[in-house]
Amino acid sequence: MFTVWRHPRPLAAEGRCIGGRTDLAVDPRKAKRLAHRIRAHARRHGLPREVVTSPLVRAAAVGHWLARWGFLWRVDAALAEMDFGAWDGQPWNDIPPAHFERWMADFCGFDFEGGESLNALLVRAKAWQPPCALAVGHGGWINARHWPGGPPTPSNWPAPPAYGQPTSAQSAA
Repeated sequence: MFTVWRHPRPLAAEGRCIGGRTDLAVDPRKAKRLAHRIRAHARRHGLPREVVTSPLVRAAAVGHWLARWGFLWRVDAALAEMDFGAWDGQPWNDIPPAHFERWMADFCGFDFEGGESLNALLVRAKAWQPPCALAVGHGGWINARHWPGGPPTPSNWPAPPAYGQPTSAQSAA
């Protein structure tokens, strides 16, 4: 079993397509607050003081705090958010409706004009082997890791977990 938290809310993300190419900062107080929650969780459950995070600042900022408090902190690119290709960082309103239609028609295979398809994210997230019991990642990655199987569609893909919230999962066999 391992627990992965979604990073704190990133700054300047509102109304934009934010994925693995757009590296946004977080409020340092929110990163510290989440680090406190993770530290308390580790203490409460008798877990080793180890954490792995995505390399993106919005997750790594939490790792920095935990490292200051004596945690072994690892960074793993496999935890990064989905790469939205040419869409990454763009305002949603600037993406032409025809592009959305192409995505909805090929929900799992669409690569966002040079990015990563949902199929690729599902494979990456399911294949990840946690090196420890605590992780900080991203909403899309967490959804992909917890996907129960079967083909995702626009209507059955879940909303991401709330910022700063934990989810538990079994390690892949």
